[in-house]
Amino acid sequence: MWNQKGIIVSCQAHEDEPLHGPQFMAQMAVAAKQGGAIGIRANGVADIATIKEHVDLPIIGILKKNYPGYLPMITPTLEDALAVSYAGAQIIAMDCTKSSRPDGRSLKEIIEALREQTDCKVMADISTLEEGQYAFAAGVDYLGTTLCGYTEETKHEDKPAFSLMKQLVQQLPLPVIAEGGIACPEHVERAFEIGVSWVVIGSAITRPQSITKQFVSKVQ
Repeated sequence: MWNQKGIIVSCQAHEDEPLHGPQFMAQMAVAAKQGGAIGIRANGVADIATIKEHVDLPIIGILKKNYPGYLPMITPTLEDALAVSYAGAQIIAMDCTKSSRPDGRSLKEIIEALREQTDCKVMADISTLEEGQYAFAAGVDYLGTTLCGYTEETKHEDKPAFSLMKQLVQQLPLPVIAEGGIACPEHVERAFEIGVSWVVIGSAITRPQSITKQFVSKVQ
């Protein structure tokens, strides 16, 4: 998808945030492109489609959905993944942990169906090396450290997940995408030194309320 290493900006906003909405995320994506981003990560059909209308960068698309009784929330089912593809994403990111899925399909079955029905690449959002091995065996194209620090098994891990990045780079023959807790240029530099192919940055760029709080916290 990309021939050079670079920064991907995650343009997402929660429903209770002032920048929630496709029109705002599209402009955020435009700003990210102007700043030198080589790709965008976006959530939801409307956001993905609107961003695609405004920027010509590759989009990593996800669809966050909560299915009661199931842990995966990032593009949990084949239908969710297809919706992301139809909205215009070139890469579909999905929870690639070993948790059961609402549609009853295995990860491998979902990926095989996506190969048959779309031209999209698949990014595995994982939290451990074991999950990376599982995702690799299922046929994904990219490995992302997105979920490290958020699953029950890794909730005590530090973010960014530099240790996991190193394990994935050294032990699996797929491009690794660093995502999660990347908060400063020094984090980016270290991730690339480890050998990741791309770095995703979200809150440190696209959530002004959180950025403002960091500065306000230093007011004496």
